[in-house]
Amino acid sequence: MTSKKISTIKTIANIDMPQLIYGTAWKKERTADLVVQAVTLGFSAIDTACQPRHYREDLVGEALNHLFRQQNVSRENLFIQTKFTPIGGHNPQSIPYDPNAPLKEQVSQSFAMTRKNLGIPYVDSYVLHSPVEPLESLTEIWRAMEDVYNNGGSRQLGISNCYHLPILEYLWSMAKIKPAVVQNRFNSQTDYDRDLRIWCNKKGIRYQSFWTLTANPHILSSYIIGQCAERYEKTREQILFRYLTQKEITPLTGTCNEEHMIEDVEIFEFNLEENELHRIDELIE
Repeated sequence: MTSKKISTIKTIANIDMPQLIYGTAWKKERTADLVVQAVTLGFSAIDTACQPRHYREDLVGEALNHLFRQQNVSRENLFIQTKFTPIGGHNPQSIPYDPNAPLKEQVSQSFAMTRKNLGIPYVDSYVLHSPVEPLESLTEIWRAMEDVYNNGGSRQLGISNCYHLPILEYLWSMAKIKPAVVQNRFNSQTDYDRDLRIWCNKKGIRYQSFWTLTANPHILSSYIIGQCAERYEKTREQILFRYLTQKEITPLTGTCNEEHMIEDVEIFEFNLEENELHRIDELIE
């Protein structure tokens, strides 16, 4: 395994969360091999979901079993994040829980399946895949996720695909276990969640970005990104990822390319200067 080290950032749950996460969505039958490759090349955080429609959580578990048994990887050295997906996010033919059960039982059944899939007793981060309506249902689901946390099933909780600040504010106000992370699509259609990220920073919620490269070709092709790439002898993608991590945003990357995996891990070998960060800010903020 590589000796390269991905920097970490502390969450409000007092967990060291790696500042770059390998995402496993849409990897299908390649999931296990890609997770093993990513960890071997230096990744220490893996994101998945108990959502057969887009993820093979069971193959993430297969990869973990291989890493633990064949490559002497320690469970404590990996950050594993998965999600509870409400009914609307599933293919009706592959819902991993009884859709007619009460919401609390749906969460319990889903997490039992997660444990079976991953083959580990706990995850580091358990994320609600998307908000639900009405707010009473959101509360019921969150209380069930808090039960998972309180029973030692997860070290922290979070929410994904939450683009409306009032919903996040409501969740924060009613939560006994506060959300430690928000994982959102990172693009101009939501103004890069500018107001939401400012609010998260005030509360100590760590922001995770996905669709970071795909949605932002205009940023990658910008003059300042190119200028930095030339100066540091890095790719444009490395510059954008490094910018985000220096701004305390944690990107997900789902690359299937070995060279890109290596390049992603290498972003922590340099730092952009303040004036460069400010110039890139202008593209996003």
